[in-house]
Amino acid sequence: MPFSFNPLWKMLIDKGMTKEKLRIALGLSPSTIAKMGRGEYVSLEVIEKICRHFDCQPGDLFEYINEEAPANATQV
Repeated sequence: MPFSFNPLWKMLIDKGMTKEKLRIALGLSPSTIAKMGRGEYVSLEVIEKICRHFDCQPGDLFEYINEEAPANATQV
């Protein structure tokens, strides 16, 4: 998938919080956390809950990975 929630996972580490604690605090299902781990679709409602909890922007939670660009391509 072209999205990675690695920035969120790093934020959790920095805050000393586990995925399970986040899940419970926000009332998320285990399948939602699993989807995020695989970079799959999660609703904007989930993104909003996380942003409100951490007082951050969506761009702080995930990043876009262009899977079609060659690994050694130079940007213009």
